[in-house]
Amino acid sequence: MNFARDDRGVSIAVTHVLTVGITAILISGLLIAGSTLLETEQERSTESTLETIGERLAGEIAAVDQTTDGDDSITVTTSHQRSVGGSGYTVSLTDNCGKYPLIDSSPCLVLEASATEPVAIPLALEGDIDTATVDGGEIQVKRKSGGNITLEDS
Repeated sequence: MNFARDDRGVSIAVTHVLTVGITAILISGLLIAGSTLLETEQERSTESTLETIGERLAGEIAAVDQTTDGDDSITVTTSHQRSVGGSGYTVSLTDNCGKYPLIDSSPCLVLEASATEPVAIPLALEGDIDTATVDGGEIQVKRKSGGNITLEDS
């Protein structure tokens, strides 16, 4: 009897193990790349939504500024979504936005959510403002008689 070593069936098992291993590595790479892509798209979507809300609110503030003179008193309640990208956001009315790109020292709105960089929207107003920070959702734009424009939570 000859008990010599026989390696004939080994190549099939080795090929199978290598194929399964390489496939697992490729699939995990695709899953990681896909999750990174989804995170990037969520950040872009959040930033775009903040810009849209900011533009709408800037228009509403400008309308309050244009419809009143210094002696009038007005309150406008605006309704916007309460959350962006799965989290809440804040809106700040600021008198100097020189630290944001492409905005001079004029007043602006700064919208901030937890997942993105702040979004600044410039305001073109004739009147003055009082700085304020409110949560997203229902926001009151106020001008009291002889006063400045400000924001308050509703």
